[in-house]
Amino acid sequence: MVCPPSPPPPAAPSPSGRTVQLSVSGQQARIVPDEHDDGWVLEIGGMIQSHVDLAEPTRIRYEYLARMAALLDHSFPLGEPISVLHLGAGALTLPRYVQATRPGSDQVTVELERELPSLVITELPLPEGTELEVVIGDARVELAALSPRLFDAVVLDIYTGEGEVEHLTGTDFYAVLLGALTERGLLLVNVGDDNGHRFYARQAAGLDQAAAGAGLSGAWTLADANLIERREAGNLVLAAGPALAPAHTEQLNDLRADLLGAGPHPAAVLTPDQTARLASRISG
Repeated sequence: MVCPPSPPPPAAPSPSGRTVQLSVSGQQARIVPDEHDDGWVLEIGGMIQSHVDLAEPTRIRYEYLARMAALLDHSFPLGEPISVLHLGAGALTLPRYVQATRPGSDQVTVELERELPSLVITELPLPEGTELEVVIGDARVELAALSPRLFDAVVLDIYTGEGEVEHLTGTDFYAVLLGALTERGLLLVNVGDDNGHRFYARQAAGLDQAAAGAGLSGAWTLADANLIERREAGNLVLAAGPALAPAHTEQLNDLRADLLGAGPHPAAVLTPDQTARLASRISG
């Protein structure tokens, strides 16, 4: 399904508040006003999943998404359109950011719940001119169907925690994702984990192996510094790809410093070597 460009959002948006039942999970989804600002949130099964500011789509509340946005901004020339594959739709917060900062970008989102993108786009119109193709189906199946199409960035933002959709985790799947990148590409993976970060450690090791198999440097980690230090439940971002392959150590240190400075703060940015050591300590 190809979504036509959405009209500009109204000055005072007023989503209807209607509820839809998602056919796969059986849960109910709706768009409701945010309690803390003028934005809107996607609520699924009574839990808040995403936040959108229609008036300012570059404002991203959730820190892990803000770190992903910072990685995109540091990987590609500012303002330049890019091609992005989003595996997992949510409220389309990151596609909105990409359109606002890189007009004309070619974007695709894959979502398992057929009803969700329709609800989100109807209730929270996309920025004017957004080119977004919506594909309904399993992320791994649909990724194979998109081949041999390549993307500058691939974003995996599907809950894949312990005991969840294991076919969307691990070395083999990460190798497939890396294979969908252009020669300048960037892979971003949201890892939601419990206390202890043992699931994160396995995913970091898996991405490191996949990167090595593709002739790339290993996995970077971006997260809240306190979350890393205390190994508390939360979201960590793993990243890899040609875009994160500095030619020498000085460039690697400069990239790490840039990403640390971009925040959100307090920020932790681990190079591939640091990520591998942390994953080994956790797993050991």
